Amino acid sequence: MKVVQFTIPVAENHSVIVQEDLLPHFYEHLHRHKELQIMWIIKGEGTLIAGSNMQRFKSGDIYVIGANQPHVFKSDPSYYDKRRKKSVHALMIFLNTEGALAKLFDLPEMKSIKKFLSITPNVLQANNKYHSVIAHAINEVKNKTNAQQVTAFIHLMELFAGLKKWKMLSVENIEYAITDSEGLRMNNIYQYTMANYTNNISLDKIASIAHLTPQAFCRYFKKHTLKTFVTFLNEIRISEACKRMIAGDYESISAIAYQTGFSNTVTFNRVFKQVTSTFPKAYIKQFRHEAIHEIS
Repeated sequence: MKVVQFTIPVAENHSVIVQEDLLPHFYEHLHRHKELQIMWIIKGEGTLIAGSNMQRFKSGDIYVIGANQPHVFKSDPSYYDKRRKKSVHALMIFLNTEGALAKLFDLPEMKSIKKFLSITPNVLQANNKYHSVIAHAINEVKNKTNAQQVTAFIHLMELFAGLKKWKMLSVENIEYAITDSEGLRMNNIYQYTMANYTNNISLDKIASIAHLTPQAFCRYFKKHTLKTFVTFLNEIRISEACKRMIAGDYESISAIAYQTGFSNTVTFNRVFKQVTSTFPKAYIKQFRHEAIHEIS
């Protein structure tokens, strides 16, 4: 899928680009760029769509996004409400793996980094227990200049290469060679769905957003996401339900079901199990157990 091609503002005489964002919300359009991206979400929450994968993101999360991997960090609706005065904060590092440092990574001493880079066409998420040490290393890259910044970046990549239990988010082999207009169409589908997931989105309605017939839309969406639209819609709804459970923002399981677009709790429980591999009550119990374990 050729989506909105985003050009990273490259400073002259820099092989590694560091960017810090302090904004009302994250960039909201599905996009990609030729650079590998390291994304540390210091503050903010919402939904990450990368390739055909979708999940919640939150403050503290750290991702490595492969070059030319379509993605969007869609902030929660509350970030678009100016009355709430909310903001996001992120620190990003960009590297063109085919640029000035490419030959450096071919050195035998860089074997482990080279191996790590070989898996970055996908999207990786760091394990929570490594967040502190990674955040420190990212800050080192940010705070250094000239040769010391490159050295700090190599240290960061060595750290990445040595870490275990990376979570791979986007592994499906999807063909991305379509036009820019097709990418914009997918973005429109995503944006409308994420803004209206609590409503009953009919096939006719979402097909009209994509300027396709219902039959053509079903084929189109499955081809470019490897899932049906109903599956995608349910993933968004369950993602929001998980957020409310974690935040304690609910009166009952049935209330969450109705608030996230489900007509009854039976369907909600069934879909929740399909998406998360567990039922809502077990999910809440597991989260509380893990939270207590982290504190202790």
